Amino acid sequence: MLRSCRRLVLATLAGLVLSAPAAAESMLRIAMTAADTPTATGMPNNGFEGMRFLGYPIFEGLVLWDLTRTDQLAALRPGLAERWEQAPDDKRVWHFHLRRGVTFHDGAPFDADAVIWNLDRYFKADSPQYEPPAAGITRARAPLVESYRKIDDHTVAITTTTAASYFPYMAVYILFTSPASFEKAGRDWAKVGSLPAAGTGPFRITRVLPREAIDLARNEAYWDSGRKAKVDKVRLLPIPEANARIAALRAGQVDWIEAPAPDGIPSLKQAGFAITTGSYPHIWPWFFNIGATNSPFRDVRVRQALNYCIDRDALVGFLGGTAEPSVGWLKATDPNFGAPQNRYRLDPEKGKALLKEAGYSAAKPLAIKAMISTSGSGQMQPLPMNEFLQENLKQTCNVDVSFNVVEWQVLLTAARAAPDAPALQGAQVLNVSSPTSDVSVMARYFLSANFSPKGFNFAQWQDDRFDGALRTLAEATDPQEIAAATRTAHERLVDNPPWLYIVHDLNARALSPKVKGFVSPQSWFVDLTLVSLQ
Repeated sequence: MLRSCRRLVLATLAGLVLSAPAAAESMLRIAMTAADTPTATGMPNNGFEGMRFLGYPIFEGLVLWDLTRTDQLAALRPGLAERWEQAPDDKRVWHFHLRRGVTFHDGAPFDADAVIWNLDRYFKADSPQYEPPAAGITRARAPLVESYRKIDDHTVAITTTTAASYFPYMAVYILFTSPASFEKAGRDWAKVGSLPAAGTGPFRITRVLPREAIDLARNEAYWDSGRKAKVDKVRLLPIPEANARIAALRAGQVDWIEAPAPDGIPSLKQAGFAITTGSYPHIWPWFFNIGATNSPFRDVRVRQALNYCIDRDALVGFLGGTAEPSVGWLKATDPNFGAPQNRYRLDPEKGKALLKEAGYSAAKPLAIKAMISTSGSGQMQPLPMNEFLQENLKQTCNVDVSFNVVEWQVLLTAARAAPDAPALQGAQVLNVSSPTSDVSVMARYFLSANFSPKGFNFAQWQDDRFDGALRTLAEATDPQEIAAATRTAHERLVDNPPWLYIVHDLNARALSPKVKGFVSPQSWFVDLTLVSLQ
């Protein structure tokens, strides 16, 4: 089965290569972990891998990430808004001053009307352009948007449900598509993605072949003349199986692969391929379904127990050192980690004692069902890793784990469902990797106001001290007060854990020696404009 899958992948790639442009044009070919091409309407699915490759390169936000550095967490920079600020009389209101002279790839102007049109697309369910899949993604990532209005042709105001100093970190996930794309497709979003749709970014989409490839070309008219792409074209290919990605790289069918299989990395290095790794804000956890009827995870002792039952160091070894142990949402070296009472490590006796207190024993073992994916954005090597944890938990604490294996997008949809929704198929655990880049993400995943399906708090976790700390830092301006509140919030995430903290990914990639200029930022995203081929 695996061999036939590889032959099919390579045959498909070979066919695509035959249709490649003349050698005079440079084409960067990237193998993604996704099982399908991300949607191309301007708000891609397939998680942050979709945003990485079919989001920011084509469709931009008012706020963008600075992805040019490796020595610090990626910061924000002006995007389609030149600047922004909170209204002096109401901290819930943000004024965004739009960049002048920007046009979409189709020549339509980017202005306040285009901003309001796109916000209606995401947040106004009765608007003609409302797009339910894109709205679900955007609302979950920017759950604080309450209302918005045009001030003038180059200024818009966005009002949040509550004061939030970190709102620009949510605004970075609201992307903008040309309204003309919707009209050209007969007001049918199902057809917009095949036009292709127009954004404002440094690349434009030229061809969409679902489940096969998406082609991009440099936007010669990009508004930021100093950041024009160095390659002429990019081809994005979904290859969900790790060894098939390695085979494609070795065969010269692609130039760049995401998440190479760890056991293949030494031979890739020997063959002259570049392996890039680096710390970035990412965690590979299990989400506990606390809110489900009769969930064992309603008891904090069970959640703590599992965090003492897993051998993180052995898993890191199993992954060839491409990860580091996770004992909280943040890394233990982060100054905002705080001083929680629990310091998770492999301690089976403590884990079994906590399970016994919660009513589980050798005669009545804890049994849980986990929904996991075959691949996906930031999912590393989900099948072997989850099989490792299954055996680990059985051996250390007599916990029985069964799996429901689904595609990545199915898992993402389940993560936005209510606790007992049919989409979960009875799952008590979800394995969904997560960014840990900033406080807005912490709020999105853990504030009680963001319970799924409204927000990303799938666990339905509520902690009053955590909520209070988030309120403090949302309204604070003093850096020391913000830092203290962040530490308090993170301590609650450790001592009252909504997740099983497993590892932090080191973001491994394998690149052809021809790829030059790549920067591995401390971010889920990358700046494709920096890359060249030689």
